[in-house]
Amino acid sequence: MATERFRRFADFYPFYLREHADRRNRRLHFIGSTLVLLCLWQLFATGNAVWVLNALLCGYGFAWIGHFFFEKNRPATFKYPLYSFIGDWVMYRDMWMGKIRF
Repeated sequence: MATERFRRFADFYPFYLREHADRRNRRLHFIGSTLVLLCLWQLFATGNAVWVLNALLCGYGFAWIGHFFFEKNRPATFKYPLYSFIGDWVMYRDMWMGKIRF
């Protein structure tokens, strides 16, 4: 299924969740996404564009550490950048709502 091109996010999301089966990886994604939101808050509060760079470093840095060290797979971002971005935020929401184990 990893070589398949997904036409809809609804078809991609189950694949995305399988790529995030390790709880430590999901936790790192959660931390990274939370830091992204804090960086964006700082961007709007200060107007300092350095917070955009900080947001990218936090979001991708934590996620990629989780994939390379715990999941031992390539982040879906490399092959499915848009769906992966959406998947990050859907998984983040699902973790907050208790649908996915944190």
